[in-house]
Amino acid sequence: MSRSLRRGGIAAIAALAIASLSSCAAGNTPATLEVKPDNASATLGTDIRLNNIVVVTGDESSGEHTGPANVTVNISNTGTEALELQSITVANGATATFADEKGAALPAITVPAGGALLLGGPGGPTAKVASTTVSVGGYVAASFGFKNHDKLDTEAQVSPNKGLYKGYGPTAAPAAVPPKATPTTGATTPATPATGATTPAAPATGTTAPAVPAAH
Repeated sequence: MSRSLRRGGIAAIAALAIASLSSCAAGNTPATLEVKPDNASATLGTDIRLNNIVVVTGDESSGEHTGPANVTVNISNTGTEALELQSITVANGATATFADEKGAALPAITVPAGGALLLGGPGGPTAKVASTTVSVGGYVAASFGFKNHDKLDTEAQVSPNKGLYKGYGPTAAPAAVPPKATPTTGATTPATPATGATTPAAPATGTTAPAVPAAH
């Protein structure tokens, strides 16, 4: 076999190998196989990144959940200005309300410039949804609205209040405790004389008795 034919055969084999590898690489990516990542994440621009976007339900392990839920997400802000998260909606438009670690309502969540914030974790600010219907173990649409930025539409993983997310789920509000009634008795307490009141004077001792008329 001539040297030119050998070179041509080697080149053909190399081309087939490259094509085969390229095909494998393209076919095994999550996008190609439609495999969702374990932890939902998304980016907005070059400065905003959302990691571990999760809707946490109750203690059920699977099935459909209808009721309150919490949203937890780690928000990273690599920009030079503070970031303000103004809204979160999940599923079919269920809107979350924000509160600080003590439960006081917040109009928005602020992420400092060059910093990060965990929303929904124990001991931090929370995002609570009063009621929504989601499938535990699946994914649900989620939307995040930022001040001076476009709205970020993405997906959130749905997890029960177990395992890694134990303590992240909704908690029932404590029942109101009625005030204790002070027991009343039928006895009447005599009134205490007012200070400064004048006490009736006692009869004076040694008073002369009236004279008895003399007998005639």
